[in-house]
Amino acid sequence: MNLVIDKLLSKSRRSDIPEFHPGDTVRVNVKIKEGDKERLQAFEGVVISKSSGPQASFTVRKVSFGQGVERIFPLNSKVIDKLDVVRSSKVRRAKLYYLRSLRGKAARLRDAE
Repeated sequence: MNLVIDKLLSKSRRSDIPEFHPGDTVRVNVKIKEGDKERLQAFEGVVISKSSGPQASFTVRKVSFGQGVERIFPLNSKVIDKLDVVRSSKVRRAKLYYLRSLRGKAARLRDAE
């Protein structure tokens, strides 16, 4: 059983994805398929949670036209073309779900030094 898990982990994409943590602002370039064409679309927001393990995922939250939008990305997904860390922030929690209820300046995070 461990051999199967090791093979799956060796095929993972974790080598080309930079290290990031909750509180970081990231830009995720997502492959979008429209008919027979494929294009890239950027989704930029704050990482509010990150899970670990073989099926690791992370949740990115942004505010678009006054409406909060969250998207969950599997870490090893083929949909992710590129991930850039735009800004790092200092947070004291692993899950930043409290940002859902904050608006405007109250939702700012302190920059990491």
